Amino acid sequence: MTIVDAHHHVWDLSVRPQPFLDQPGLEPLRRNFLLAELEPQAAAQGVTATVLVQTVTEPGETPEMLALAAGGGLVAGVVGWVDLEAPGTGDAIAALRELPGGEHLAGIRHPVLTEPDPDWLSRPSVLRGLAAVAAAGLVFDVVGAPRHLPAAVAAAAATPQLTFVLDHLGNPELDGEVDEVWANAFRGFATLPNTVAKLSGILGEPAPAAAGPADPDAIQTAHMRPYYDLALAGFGPDRLMFGSDWPVSTRDTSYAHVYAAARAVTAGLSEAEKEDVFRGTAQRVYRLDLAREPQ
Repeated sequence: MTIVDAHHHVWDLSVRPQPFLDQPGLEPLRRNFLLAELEPQAAAQGVTATVLVQTVTEPGETPEMLALAAGGGLVAGVVGWVDLEAPGTGDAIAALRELPGGEHLAGIRHPVLTEPDPDWLSRPSVLRGLAAVAAAGLVFDVVGAPRHLPAAVAAAAATPQLTFVLDHLGNPELDGEVDEVWANAFRGFATLPNTVAKLSGILGEPAPAAAGPADPDAIQTAHMRPYYDLALAGFGPDRLMFGSDWPVSTRDTSYAHVYAAARAVTAGLSEAEKEDVFRGTAQRVYRLDLAREPQ
């Protein structure tokens, strides 16, 4: 089975800072993470194509990601950034497509996680930008906290011509009890026909300390199961996709463990359903050319 990792990042701190790394607890990530480091780890798990996702709100990052995709290697698609509130969103997207690798631009993302306004996604100026993303034939990745989910529901309902991809299942806290506020908004998002979700983020979360295994190499997924079950019930396999969230997921585990967790939680699916989660959904939503030749 061809396997697509639909969500990872790269960064070089000598090129530009990554402000989000200043948060407490992210000290292990305060170094360079380049594609060359991911490639052998992905190959060891049978991953042959990936979607590279933006991290900063700077116009210089997306051209660099497109250039990586132009190399014909692991990166098959790019989710970049443009200023959604600027009047020239469509022009900015068109300019990116003229760059080397521009044909691999698959989507746009804004780090809504950093927006203090929980209704940022439903602002009229943002909705205009999202309409331009749709007109360009791209999708929009939603990365936010649970407090941003209601506005994501409103934005997706207001822009039915655009596919919204929910990163990390909306970033719920895996601290035991499922937060019903998150769950209700998550279900509301899933009911919309123009939404899909990434089985990412939660795959790298460690089990609660009380349930921690004695064997550090053991794969524990019981704490992930309620969130996966909600995602499967809401979206179904044909609207779910696997993503590693490398290197963020390496704070607590390895790439191999993240992939193993994904395989473990999806073990009950049929082979055709697994094909959707590990390739088909990502290929269809991001319009990936998995038969591309290296350049």
